[in-house]
Amino acid sequence: MITKKTPAEIELLKVGGSILAQILEQLGSEAKPGVSTLTLDDIAMELAKQHEVEPVLLGYHPEFAETPYPAAVCVSVNNCVQHGIPSEEIILEEGDVVNIDMSISYKGMIVDSGITVGVGMIDVESQKLIAVTKEALALGVKAAQPGNHIGDISAAVQELVESRGFSVVEVLCGHGVGYAVHEEPNIPNHGRAGTGPLIEVGHVYAIEPIVNVGKADVIFDDAGDGYSVYTADDSWSAHFEHTIAITEDGPLILTKT
Repeated sequence: MITKKTPAEIELLKVGGSILAQILEQLGSEAKPGVSTLTLDDIAMELAKQHEVEPVLLGYHPEFAETPYPAAVCVSVNNCVQHGIPSEEIILEEGDVVNIDMSISYKGMIVDSGITVGVGMIDVESQKLIAVTKEALALGVKAAQPGNHIGDISAAVQELVESRGFSVVEVLCGHGVGYAVHEEPNIPNHGRAGTGPLIEVGHVYAIEPIVNVGKADVIFDDAGDGYSVYTADDSWSAHFEHTIAITEDGPLILTKT
């Protein structure tokens, strides 16, 4: 069942979203050559403590994993598509593309957001990858109008990405959020306009295009850390995510400063 959030709950989500946006902005600025992804997680934990919010990914135990997630953020570098576990052994280098994904709880209400940044100077292809993914998110949010359908979001993302020569990951998707990290509905990054659940006032979604330079196929690291997902062709990947609320005036981005 798709839940509806009250105006008061959406206001809490808006405050929490602003805090999360500030945390991610600072984490993005700390993604420099020589920094380990574990250091980014340490910074995220400290920032969550300063803002008095709970990093809800830490200890989160999805059905597909044997063990709970061990960090506050997912840090996915280059060909790692999603769910990269921070490690002192993964050291960022000039030219890397880094996705940082975080969920927090503020007064019991959960928001989810992610950014992708370049480390130092990045090549033209990586710049295009990041720009297209960010633009796809903007179009997906714009399509989330009351009275539209989830498929309208999916189609907007897919059409933009593929028109630019990139591919969308089909086996990972956005989702409802607010009372839990993952709620109904699923929000694919590919699909047909006019299909899927109706978008209604009070819904809260995490929209998150995941875009590959190469093909859409991915590999799940079941035999490794149990979480990380990689491109099957070793091409690089990017991800941007916002939590939005559906209002009578249209989509309201909650995870912004």
